[in-house]
Amino acid sequence: NLAGEVEVRKGEVVSKTLVQNDALSMTLFAFDKDEEIGKHDSSGDAMVNVLEGVGIFTVGENKYEVKAGQSLIMPAKIPHALYAKESFKMLLIVVFPSK
Repeated sequence: NLAGEVEVRKGEVVSKTLVQNDALSMTLFAFDKDEEIGKHDSSGDAMVNVLEGVGIFTVGENKYEVKAGQSLIMPAKIPHALYAKESFKMLLIVVFPSK
């Protein structure tokens, strides 16, 4: 049960790294309501799978409301941001280009 591996903490963004190497990153996140990660980009393609709750993702100029059980692809080098509409948990998978 991936959602059970991280807990929502008041006023915080909690993360737990499952895999981190040159090719792949897999991280669980738990967001309290109204927490956010500001606009940034990544050198790798990313996929988010929302495990619980609802998050608002901005990818480029587009906004997406992603709910538990839904996924979102975020292409490499496209700025993206995240806002917790309510407390939620997600799995982030990033695949990095080979060097």
